[in-house]
Amino acid sequence: MKDKWLKWIGRRWGSDIFQRTQSRLTLVYSGLLMLFLVIFIVIVYALLYFIILNDQEREVEALVEQEVRLIEEHITTNKIMDTRLLEIQGVIGPSQDQLFNYILGPNGQMLYGNDIGRGLRPQMLDLLKGWAPKKNELRYHKLQLSKDRFGDRRFPRGYKTPLEQTNTQEIRLLTSGKAIMQGNKQIGTLYVGKNISYNYELFNWLLYIFGGLAVLFFGIALYMSHMMSKRAMIPIVQSYARQREFVADASHELRTPLSVMLSSIDSLEMEQSEETDPFVRKLLVNMKDEVKRMTKLVSNLLLLARSDTPEYILQWEAFDLQPHAEMIIESMQGLSGSKQIDLQMVASGKLDIEGDLERYKQLLIILLDNALKYTPSGGEVRLRLSLDVNDINRKLVIVVEDNGIGIADEEQEQIFHRFYRSDKSRSRQMGGHGLGLAIAKSIVEAHHGTIHVSSSLGEGTSFTVTLPITRGS
Repeated sequence: MKDKWLKWIGRRWGSDIFQRTQSRLTLVYSGLLMLFLVIFIVIVYALLYFIILNDQEREVEALVEQEVRLIEEHITTNKIMDTRLLEIQGVIGPSQDQLFNYILGPNGQMLYGNDIGRGLRPQMLDLLKGWAPKKNELRYHKLQLSKDRFGDRRFPRGYKTPLEQTNTQEIRLLTSGKAIMQGNKQIGTLYVGKNISYNYELFNWLLYIFGGLAVLFFGIALYMSHMMSKRAMIPIVQSYARQREFVADASHELRTPLSVMLSSIDSLEMEQSEETDPFVRKLLVNMKDEVKRMTKLVSNLLLLARSDTPEYILQWEAFDLQPHAEMIIESMQGLSGSKQIDLQMVASGKLDIEGDLERYKQLLIILLDNALKYTPSGGEVRLRLSLDVNDINRKLVIVVEDNGIGIADEEQEQIFHRFYRSDKSRSRQMGGHGLGLAIAKSIVEAHHGTIHVSSSLGEGTSFTVTLPITRGS
């Protein structure tokens, strides 16, 4: 299943330029929509978090203020603090979600205590030890409830499942406190702890809800982005299709007159004699060379125009690449010999693969011809063919390396573009049109392979092609 997904992604991103562009647009559009959604979720969650907790904080502060005020009024009236009477009157004591209500003396002695479980009292007193609350000071704590500490008494809201002997439950605690004054003398400190675990449970549920909504909206955003990118590509595809059809039709129509011109020039050359003017001979030679250049250019344009169409079909067959590569090397020995370039091939035995043989041969010719053009006299060009046995699907690796003039770093991404030439004046002298590497890339991509270049100025260039050895891999 994983391999199928990888192949689907490879076909989606490695097909024609329009599918790649549409895929990128889809990701950009959906990414922007999701970015706005994430920002919205973060803002809403932060506001709810702040509002709910702020409300809890105000509630605890108000409760402490009210109880201390009533206690101080009681002390003023009765001259003493009778905690029993205060509890009977409802001034102090447990309330909803209140974990504890303590009054501690100046030396930390317990003057009054009410909590949800005496087993928790030592733990909560440890939290309050040494704390002299300042005005409006609040503290957040975590407590672990267990059966041996909590017993079988009532549970805080949000914890309905009885505690077992082996498990514990965590609660969130918000505490506040205030000094109890009798005149100018502090006679104690009131501490109140409120269970806010329910609020944190609510925050967790909000995260799940927002997460689910994010996944849902991501699917919707992806679909909407796909439709938007598809509509955005329609005029571009139509315009490019018209341009491609024009190039293909023009190239096809130009082949006939060029063939007629070349035949006419050949006939004129056959009619030449020793008395023919040398200027005429030179003129015919130049005309023939230019017609050949134009014929090659037209053929390359037609090939590129056809390679862009969905109907571009390769003639798949099984063959051994090694003998064909040796024949190509042998046919290029004349060109390499004229420039005194050492042209060699290194192959790791038999290379049984599947593909379009003619396109494979054309790929090797383009890469070798390009290396020979830009390698100075006395240089070296190497063709290396091997099978990558470490790859799970086994790949054919073609490496063409030279020690020529090299390619600048900023130009290495451009050399596969059509009509691009890194050294335009030099390319014109050598008869290049900037189409060879574009054709090579189209052949590689048609076979679902990859091509990369590595080069340094003045040191040489290396082209590495990786191709699947079978049609289905």
